[in-house]
Amino acid sequence: MTDASADARRPQEFEKVLSASDTSVASFDTHTRSPIEKIQHFLHSNPAAVPLIVLVASIALFGVIIGGKFFSAFSMTLILQQVAITGIIGAAQTLVILTAGIDLSVGAIMVLSSVVMGQFTFRYGLPPSLAILCGFAVGALCGWLNGVLVSYMKLPPFIVTLGTWQIVLATNFLYSANETIRSQDIEAQAPILKFFGENFRLGNAVFTYGVVAMVLLVAVLWYILNHTAWGRHVYAIGDDPEAAQLSGVRVNRVLISVYVISGLICALGGWMLIGRIGSVSPTAGQFANIESITAVVIGGISLFGGRGSILGMLFGALIVGVFQLGLRLIGTDPQWTYLLIGTLIIIAVAIDQWIRKVAG
Repeated sequence: MTDASADARRPQEFEKVLSASDTSVASFDTHTRSPIEKIQHFLHSNPAAVPLIVLVASIALFGVIIGGKFFSAFSMTLILQQVAITGIIGAAQTLVILTAGIDLSVGAIMVLSSVVMGQFTFRYGLPPSLAILCGFAVGALCGWLNGVLVSYMKLPPFIVTLGTWQIVLATNFLYSANETIRSQDIEAQAPILKFFGENFRLGNAVFTYGVVAMVLLVAVLWYILNHTAWGRHVYAIGDDPEAAQLSGVRVNRVLISVYVISGLICALGGWMLIGRIGSVSPTAGQFANIESITAVVIGGISLFGGRGSILGMLFGALIVGVFQLGLRLIGTDPQWTYLLIGTLIIIAVAIDQWIRKVAG
């Protein structure tokens, strides 16, 4: 009798457990987020949203202060021309930072690549197109060296690229003998070196081929990072390299490829630098590494790796360009630009920490 009554009670107890679990699941599913939580999760899912909002707001602000002159096609395209090289080097920096690294040598690699292109043309008499390929080879070699030291030697990226920055910078000055190849000589013998500095008009807007290259590069990298296995591996390594390794990702190989591609992009920036300044100078572009990190940070890409959008980097570079041009047209002291950009960097890092804390 006792066993029979116990067996009779078990289905009833089982139904009670099911009903209790259904209630808990239902209460979990019906949980509504607060407006702040919704904003945080939206920003976590769309890392380029914050820099885009800041970019639109800054353009509107300077438009109100300065007037229609700021909204002219010439002014807008002038901003694009000014940030073209920063956008290119920022793209190289983005790839490295997405893997939770950092590359302080991007500016030096860019300048050395440009010097190699110029010196191989004018010192050794190589065809300019072949000299350009040699510049790209040098950029890839520098990136490969960084990648090997970071991936196989397990050295911190900051220390590695701090060292290679000094090495590449010294190599640049020693190899070029601190000599500048003049614009007139380039124009007469190797005009292809200045290709990215040439411009064309669309109405009142003036574009350079460097701007076109920047936009195309960002678009291609955005597609690769978001729609290819390699791009997913880059994000996975930045988020958790050990978990990525356990899931079958060849971490060392991907890291080396990231640094090599970064070096190639820096070489492209070196070619663009020649077109931008019109000459081959070993002293040009020395702040490109800082400018690239600035664009990346303001663009909402996490310095901890694994989160961010290369579109955000482009928006970050444009924000800097908008502030530089806007403050110049207002007639303020140039130091205000550095003050405001520095403030934006701190705010961007604070927002990133806020998003990671809630949505992580």
